[in-house]
Order: sequence, then structure tokens, then C-alpha cells
Amino acid sequence: MCGALLVLSSCGWGAHDDGQGDRLPSAPMGVTAAAGSATSVHVMWNLASVDPEVTRYEVYLGTTKVKEVPGAEHMVDITRLTPSTTYVFTVRARNGAGDSGPPSKQVRATTPAAVAADHTAPTRPGLPHGKAVGSRAAQLSWEKSTDDRGVASYDIYQGTSKIHSVGGAQTATVVTGLRPGTHYSFTVRARDAADNLSPESGTVRLTTARGSDDGRGTAPTGFRATTHRADGAYYIDLSWVAPEVDGVITEYRIHLDGRPVTSLVWGGNPPRGRSTYSFYVGRDAGVAHRVRIRAKLPDGTWGGFSAERTVTTGSRK
Repeated sequence: MCGALLVLSSCGWGAHDDGQGDRLPSAPMGVTAAAGSATSVHVMWNLASVDPEVTRYEVYLGTTKVKEVPGAEHMVDITRLTPSTTYVFTVRARNGAGDSGPPSKQVRATTPAAVAADHTAPTRPGLPHGKAVGSRAAQLSWEKSTDDRGVASYDIYQGTSKIHSVGGAQTATVVTGLRPGTHYSFTVRARDAADNLSPESGTVRLTTARGSDDGRGTAPTGFRATTHRADGAYYIDLSWVAPEVDGVITEYRIHLDGRPVTSLVWGGNPPRGRSTYSFYVGRDAGVAHRVRIRAKLPDGTWGGFSAERTVTTGSRK
């Protein structure tokens, strides 16, 4: 299997473990909902306690379940909605035995009116500022954008990853789920009801306070590399275990002989446990290659590199 895009499905539900089903998760707290455009709403909540372990969150529109995300995620975009409509959302947590806890408090969001033939993006958000709040959060603020039809929401990016979203009336927010002792670069983009995105704001650079887990545990583990030959060509076969971090990892970058060569992005739920990937490296035998891998973490930063492995095409090892 070669190429830069790898899409795998989830490996299924967790099993009933040590009587965990006897205790239900509590109702998710801090649930918010904000219209992202005329046809979408961004729903967020606070991650639940790890005891009992939450394996899934279910997002309900009224009484209908419309989204299900892994237990390490705490936000989702609900799309294909109707303009100028008020929606009511709740969130429920599910434990490893498949039992759901009580619903969260109801939250409401109203999508703005649809705008026909709107191709004009909002202006760039101005004068962004920010500061770290302890080791795991940051406060951000910016000057509002303007738009001929109105700003529906603001998206916050860490690098190229969207990690947060707020309503168009807000010009400040707190970003949580960050890592201690880590450098961050945040930008803000405005979005209108027709889903036109503004240019990105200036960059806010900050560093979270150091903590007891600075930078540890962010590298993939159990990294293995072998080669095989098929149809006259050689391939490198990789396998690894994702680092245990506060969130879900959907993107990896492979470095070959000191340079990035391939990015892997999973659509939907990424696989659990060990992941595998193969890629083409040429037709010559006896060529040695150095390979390693790193993950893009849920906060938008790149984690540590795995151990580096050396493989030789045509080798029997």
C-alpha cells in the first residue's frame, strides 16, 4: 500500500474491563455550541475524568444521535444543518462496557441566514495577543474582522491545525489541552455564513509553563521497519504504537534518510493499537535507509521522533 493518504476504520469498541460497566460516566460538563456557518455548528465540552474510562462521546441533536467521537476528543463540527434555525444539543459519555452516562445540560445555537452568491471573505482578524495560563492553557484575543454579510465564527489554529472555534461575536477565548513546557504559534481566521475564510491573523507565540511531563510520551513506541519486494520493486514496511496523549492522533510524518518524505492522514477514526504502513523506495537491492516517524499531536504541534531504524533493501533480516 503506497501513497501519501492512508484511511483506516476504527478497530471497534473496547471490551468490558474489571467491572467498569458497574459505574457510569458522569454527564459531560462545560458543553458549548456556536454556529460556524449557515449550515454548521461547533460543539465542545470538557473531557471527563479517566475513572471510569470514557471510550466514546455521543452528540445528540434533540433526541437524535448525530455524532460519535473517541473518548479523547472534546469537540466536533455538526454539518449539513439548515440556515436560520435554532438547534439544541446534548453530549453523553460512554464507558468501556458500552454503557452511556446521563446527558449533559442542553445548549442551543442558531445558524445564521443563508447568503446567496457570497464570495467575499471577511477581513483579517487584527492585533492578536496571547499569554500562557499555567502549563496547559492559553488566553488569546484579537480585534474583530469585518464582512459585508457578518462574521459567523472565528477559528483558532496552532500551526496548520484547527484546534478551537468560537462564535462571531467573540474576540477572545481560552485554549485548553496544551502541553507543559511547549512552544506554540497561534493564528486566527474569521469565517462568514457562506464558509468563506479570511486570511490568517498575525501569529501569537507563547510557551506554556514547565510541568512534570514536559515533552515525554509524545513519540510513537514499538517502532519497527522491514522491507519486502513486490513486482520488481522494494518497499519499506513500518509498524508502531501511537503515543498516549490527551486527544486523538490522525496524522503522522515519515522521515527517510533525514528528510520528510510522506505524510499519513487518517479519515474518520484512526486505528487503535498498532498501526502499519508500507511505501515504495526503489528497485535497487542492497540500499540502506534510515527511517523514523513522528505524530502530529491534538494540540497542533509535532511530537517527538520514534527510534530510528536502519533497513537494507533485499536483506533477509
